[in-house]
Amino acid sequence: MDVMQIMLHLNQYLGTLIAQNGSLAYAVLFLVVFCEMGLLPLFFLPGDPLLFVSGAFCATGSLSLWIVVPLLFIAAALGSMLNYWMGRAVGQKVYSHNYRWLDRDSLKKSHDFYEKYGNVTFLMSPFIAVVRTFAPFVGGVASMAFPKFLVCMTSGAAVWVISLVVGGYFFGNIPVIRDHVGAIVLVGLGLGLGSLALSAVVKAYRARA
Repeated sequence: MDVMQIMLHLNQYLGTLIAQNGSLAYAVLFLVVFCEMGLLPLFFLPGDPLLFVSGAFCATGSLSLWIVVPLLFIAAALGSMLNYWMGRAVGQKVYSHNYRWLDRDSLKKSHDFYEKYGNVTFLMSPFIAVVRTFAPFVGGVASMAFPKFLVCMTSGAAVWVISLVVGGYFFGNIPVIRDHVGAIVLVGLGLGLGSLALSAVVKAYRARA
């Protein structure tokens, strides 16, 4: 229970973990990000705030930015690939069988997101809690070509890790930003989706013209 409590709130315990265990903190960071991205029952683990706080500790010298960024990118990529292959293994049976380890509401939310945005899902999903865990699984269930999934997923994971860790490095020690990182991420995502929608409207208008 103590381990699970730390994993659930690692963004709050990270300073203590670093002070007491030093380099072991890197292994714990890797484990938490890998589990959130790769194991459906652990979709509730911290994502955005953990990356952001990790960047803040890099700024103080407690962690190395040059280790944290590639380490968490690898964790996110490997976790997503595991999830994808689990989806391929289960296949369409996921919609007809009642798997106790599967949150069906989260699955439906991610499926609808995938249906709406297609391949772009894997570029955006890392920034959306729950969806970042279920989207790779949905891609596997839908039998999305693995090379295409790999390109989209690694691109999204890279943007997610770099933007949040580097953002935390520069702004993580400003209380008002640190306390509202989730809202800031959602606003940024909304602006991104808005720009995509606007671009599509403009293209459609020019095509008709």
